Amino acid sequence: MTPTVFVFERLAALIHQLVRDDAAHHGLLPVHRQVLGYLAQANRYSDLPIAVADYLGITRGTVSQTLAVLERKGLIVRKADERHGKRVHLRLSAAGEAVLQAGWPCRLEQVLAASGVDPQTFEKELRGVLNALQRLNGNQAFGQCRYCAHFLAADGEQHCGLTGETLATEQTIKICREWTAPQTAAGITVDT
Repeated sequence: MTPTVFVFERLAALIHQLVRDDAAHHGLLPVHRQVLGYLAQANRYSDLPIAVADYLGITRGTVSQTLAVLERKGLIVRKADERHGKRVHLRLSAAGEAVLQAGWPCRLEQVLAASGVDPQTFEKELRGVLNALQRLNGNQAFGQCRYCAHFLAADGEQHCGLTGETLATEQTIKICREWTAPQTAAGITVDT
């Protein structure tokens, strides 16, 4: 194992422990905390139960049970899709948002800010590693909307080229299950 791979392994283990600690602090299981974290980042195409399963790599049954627990605890709210009969969107309640306050991502952001590394360069490099691993393993990408091949911006408006819908600015910084890596004119995938 190279030193870089060792660092990634240790970071993954430490983050896993932080998730467990945050979840336990609120009487939750790690998967509950992960679902809340995902929903805080998901756009309107990705706040669906099936997208939660895809993102976390867990079964629909596990997602169904997890969502039932979170709903019973008042941490999420289900909302019927006005245009698609059986589709249900999920969002955090105020109590769900409170669980995420001062959690491990906040602490990690503080450490990164204090480290002196250039956050944009570091993010771009990590995103490149993430995208390469996702392609290697055949995983669905779930990238940020504004970095997607389908993202279109013109005349002060932003649109999804896949759905044709106008995107609010706050949606463009959320993650999307339909995300596709941009390609250059030569057809080479660009990791942004």
